[in-house]
Amino acid sequence: MPSDVSVKICGLGAPADVDACAVAGARYVGFVFFPKSPRHLELAAAAALAEEVPVGICKVALTVNADNAMLDTLTQTVPLDMLQLHGSETPERVAEVKARYGLPVMKAVGVATRADLAQLDAYTGVADQILVDAKPAAGADLPGGNGLAFDWTLLEGRVWRTPWMLAGGLTPENVAEAIQRTGARQVDVSSGVESSAGVKDAALIQALCTAALNA
Repeated sequence: MPSDVSVKICGLGAPADVDACAVAGARYVGFVFFPKSPRHLELAAAAALAEEVPVGICKVALTVNADNAMLDTLTQTVPLDMLQLHGSETPERVAEVKARYGLPVMKAVGVATRADLAQLDAYTGVADQILVDAKPAAGADLPGGNGLAFDWTLLEGRVWRTPWMLAGGLTPENVAEAIQRTGARQVDVSSGVESSAGVKDAALIQALCTAALNA
């Protein structure tokens, strides 16, 4: 299997999810801290889950427009390797978070049309990684994890100097095509490996990782 495709499974909620990700070969696991999400975790539960993650798998905390008070408590309670900012955080806020917490920061940017690609450039060189996600519909409760894909041809031939990750509507059935069309070397999946909202499925996690690694 190629060694240059990395998979992130986001929205874990149980120790079995951690085990499934480790067995399948995921390189990142994500914990969601956003009360509107069906994948939201309380801090104590997240801390216990994070302790179960094997060494070598990157533990990522997804937050949405979190203030310093929330991030202070989060980083003091849960052992983390990366912060994912999935709201409307500006490049200046990304830089502030990086400096304050000393952790790598991944910034999510929603894409629906070619015009949205300019936002990606704004975070290049500021964020440590960029998550290229499907832009949620106007008025949507969740900024991500909606199972929506965007037009992957928008990314064909695009190159950024900052590492990036593809998200949005990825499943075991389409992840190989997504990788081939976009050139992504990293993919992020949440709802695409669930049996119901917020409930991860070990068989789907394995199938997704296998498909991505063999793309």
